[in-house]
Amino acid sequence: MQQAVPYGNGREWPSEVDRTSSDATEFGESSKGVGEIKRAVEENPVVVVGRRGCCMVHVVRKLLLGQGVNPVVCEVGEDADEAVLMAGLQEAGAGDSCLPQATASGAGLPAVFVGGRLVGGLDRLMAVHIAGELVPILKQAGALWL
Repeated sequence: MQQAVPYGNGREWPSEVDRTSSDATEFGESSKGVGEIKRAVEENPVVVVGRRGCCMVHVVRKLLLGQGVNPVVCEVGEDADEAVLMAGLQEAGAGDSCLPQATASGAGLPAVFVGGRLVGGLDRLMAVHIAGELVPILKQAGALWL
């Protein structure tokens, strides 16, 4: 039979869950945030940009993890404007599409960048994966070593 833990054993309960250990990076709407996202897209083979707490970002991350890729997740605040963010990424050349059908003007958040180029959102990433084109793109970007 299990025994209950005594109430006053001298240990304190944690007051709040520590959310700083997440692998996501949070950015605001400022131009500094757009610059940091541009740098992350340029420096990392796979970057996912999305809103904080978005379930679609979670699905994109799980799909990429299933392929053996550990993407960098950049989370923007609720007040961030998608059009301004995507326009800022296009100015730096991070919006160059790696697929002929993907256009940065039609992309919203979450946005997936592979090798510094825009793949698209969740729907485009799923289509590329089902068509069998995702693994070659990831290999070319240096995200997979298979």
